[in-house]
Amino acid sequence: MNEDTVKGNWKQFKGKMVEQWGKLTDDDFDVIDGKREQLLGRLQERQGIARDAAEQQLSDWQSRHPDFRFND
Repeated sequence: MNEDTVKGNWKQFKGKMVEQWGKLTDDDFDVIDGKREQLLGRLQERQGIARDAAEQQLSDWQSRHPDFRFND
């Protein structure tokens, strides 16, 4: 998958992530920039949850959105 495809994918799925995790801001998404580890950290911070819980939420979300790919 080329870089342009990944960036387009990221923009498309940002809205779906906001539906799931409404506390994430545009600034958060600028920092995350499609990177899994960054998203996990922001989920922990914004949702006030442990790493394991963030991992589980993200895994559940990814299972519902199999076309989504991270940049890293």
